[in-house]
Amino acid sequence: MKTRTIAPLFLSCWALIAMVASPLVAAGDPSAALSTRTRAITPEDYFELASVDHCAVSPSGRFAAFQETRWGEEGKERDLWLTDLSTGGQQRLTFDGLGAWNPSWDPEERWIYVSGSRTRGGEGKPPWDGSTQIWRISPAGGDPFPVTRVAGGVGHFRLSSDGLSLFYTVGEEVYEETWQDLRKSFPELEYGHGVGRLDGLWQLDLTGWRTKRLLEPQQVIHDLAPSPDGQRVALITASDEELIFKEGWSRVEVLHIESGELSPLTAPGWRDDHPSPFGWIEELAWSADSAALAFSISYDGYSSRIYLVEWQGREASLRRVTLAPDVSFAGGLSWRGEDRTLCYRGENRARIRVHSIDDVRSGGQGEPRILTPGDVVVDSFDCAASGSPLVAAAGGPNTFTDLQLVADDGSLRRLTSVNPQVETWNLPRLSVFGWTGADNDPVEGILELPPGYEPEDGPLPLIVELHGGPTSATRYRLRYWIYGRTLMAANGYALLSPNYHGSTGYGEPFLEKLIGRENEIEVTDIIAGVEALVRAGIADPRRIGVMGWSNGGYLTNCLITAKPEMFQAASSGAGILDMVLQWGIEDTPGHVINYMRGLPWEQAEAYRRGSPLFLLDRVRTPTLIHVGGADPRVPPAHSRALYRALHHYLDVPTELVVYPGEAHSLASREHRLAKMKWDLAWFGKYLPVHSGNVEAD
Repeated sequence: MKTRTIAPLFLSCWALIAMVASPLVAAGDPSAALSTRTRAITPEDYFELASVDHCAVSPSGRFAAFQETRWGEEGKERDLWLTDLSTGGQQRLTFDGLGAWNPSWDPEERWIYVSGSRTRGGEGKPPWDGSTQIWRISPAGGDPFPVTRVAGGVGHFRLSSDGLSLFYTVGEEVYEETWQDLRKSFPELEYGHGVGRLDGLWQLDLTGWRTKRLLEPQQVIHDLAPSPDGQRVALITASDEELIFKEGWSRVEVLHIESGELSPLTAPGWRDDHPSPFGWIEELAWSADSAALAFSISYDGYSSRIYLVEWQGREASLRRVTLAPDVSFAGGLSWRGEDRTLCYRGENRARIRVHSIDDVRSGGQGEPRILTPGDVVVDSFDCAASGSPLVAAAGGPNTFTDLQLVADDGSLRRLTSVNPQVETWNLPRLSVFGWTGADNDPVEGILELPPGYEPEDGPLPLIVELHGGPTSATRYRLRYWIYGRTLMAANGYALLSPNYHGSTGYGEPFLEKLIGRENEIEVTDIIAGVEALVRAGIADPRRIGVMGWSNGGYLTNCLITAKPEMFQAASSGAGILDMVLQWGIEDTPGHVINYMRGLPWEQAEAYRRGSPLFLLDRVRTPTLIHVGGADPRVPPAHSRALYRALHHYLDVPTELVVYPGEAHSLASREHRLAKMKWDLAWFGKYLPVHSGNVEAD
């Protein structure tokens, strides 16, 4: 994969476009000339794309296993593949809907262990009843073998470093003692509390095939990691399975296997100096010498952090690992090789690269280094036991994601080509577009232009596509997804995806300025970006639309109330309308508390300012509304209220599309296709590509 120099923020738009407007050739295939890119992209093409992720390099470094996901008739289908890193040969290892994920190698490279589920001939007992079990697969191929046969299935699992044991969790239904009999008498009812599933921890001896329960089901276990020396198991736990407990009450504990002692590593008061008490503890990573454990914690509205626990005998100390000030932690926490080199995915200005810090020990650390420089977005990575080779699932502005071998100089050599059909697609042109936003801060976004577009062609209809989170960002990568990227530019629109205040990858001040200023500072950013594109002659001010999902849907609702005359069409997906309602009904209320700086009765005016509900009488923009019928994150009450206001009271053209049974992200093929086609039809009516066809309301 080719890498490019990061463009200065305030080059002119056309200078930026020129940097990426050369023929979009798939890395490693110079024969794919621009003249071959004649195929127009359709919504159906989305379902022909495959993705690769969760690579696992074998201990010797000879092989890499990886997950490949494709769309089938019933939804997404995931399979395990193997590539030989020296010859490039590839082999598919799973079939028949196993859905293999989380591949783990045994140290002798005889087996790859995965989670998966299978049904067979109507059998009602595990492992053939569709429950999740642990399976092992030979790298040479053959049928997967069921290692566990647990009634109800297993949860998380990890293989011991010596390959002799499996550690896994099993959930069990539990009842609080008060009202227990009554709750058990009416099990079909839903209760606010008192009924839940807690996890026990088990160890399976892979030599004698005996199981041993290490922990009774007294807490929820969100992740586990056995130490390489086999003496301890680190756990992320919470007292309840509700996400509200994971976001603020989760903790890190370590189980001493021989004694059965469970010791807390994050003691009460540990969160007191955090920017928010509502942090999600994630990712456990032991150093090779078992003397250090790294883990991460992420927040809504604040930068994620990495913490390190170090042991001197039985005594443990906890400290924070320092990252570069302009880099946001983006996951992928792991140690490289036998020394104390800590690796992670770091985000900077819409790129995600593999970073490392040498000599993380004894209260000190080396300087951060970038292992994959250039315009790259890394989804996952792994390395052999020695630390080399390093393999990453990565893409960039000219290529969709493939498995890549990382050279010592950071250059990438493509190992897979899971989407060869893309070489004939007439792809949009990507660039980084910069402008001045709120507080005179520099802001940028990813701009997509239709294939073959030239400045002399004149202004285009513009769609502003807004990312969710908001503690996230739109990355500088080729991406086709159901929220607008690739599809809209392929149909003649300019598409701007702003990384507004509150986005990751632009430093802590830029991220945290959104706290207490939702529905204000980021709205100013987005409006300024639209005005900059109009001044540049790219956007037609008479044909501007806006779309987004989750926080992007919320911002769509904010924009059509803040600047109704600017937008001629909108698509609001799973968007918040009222902050008080959102705090009361979503599954992670810490999100709202962080941004509003308190509870509704403590910050009543802030909740009102942050809610577009109270300015709906200003809306004139024809608005298409999407929502999952079972969305726990932004429940459909918001979308139904928006529809009621616009359709019944304000006479604004609107449609409400509810996707039955869907959660916060649409899972089914039919529903994703419906969303894309509804968006194309809606913008086609109210935001036509040809300016002479504008229809009156």
